[in-house]
Amino acid sequence: MRYLSIYHPEAHEEGATPTPEHMAAMGRLIEEWTAKGKLISTEPLTPRAQCARVRLGPDGQFTVADETVRAGGFAFLNAASKEEAVELCKRFLEVAGAGTCEIRQILEFAPQPVPA
Repeated sequence: MRYLSIYHPEAHEEGATPTPEHMAAMGRLIEEWTAKGKLISTEPLTPRAQCARVRLGPDGQFTVADETVRAGGFAFLNAASKEEAVELCKRFLEVAGAGTCEIRQILEFAPQPVPA
């Protein structure tokens, strides 16, 4: 099963440059998980000041707001269960530092044949 993990950091300034030691530890974790088939993809995200939230209200009107939820990055994980995804996120947080990982299973639907 695939899961999306969104990391919400608490300990450091948004956009702060990680230390070389932190980058090396994260690199080792990424290499390990990639080799084991647990990590599909991961990327950092820009600071909130560079983001926008677009909403379509029930009245059919769009609103655009610059305020967004703090998120440092995301990862697509391959885990056998929600419990395994939780354990992977605990390990990630040990390397990344204080924060929260929001975990969501990615729903997988069987492709439907296209009518001729």
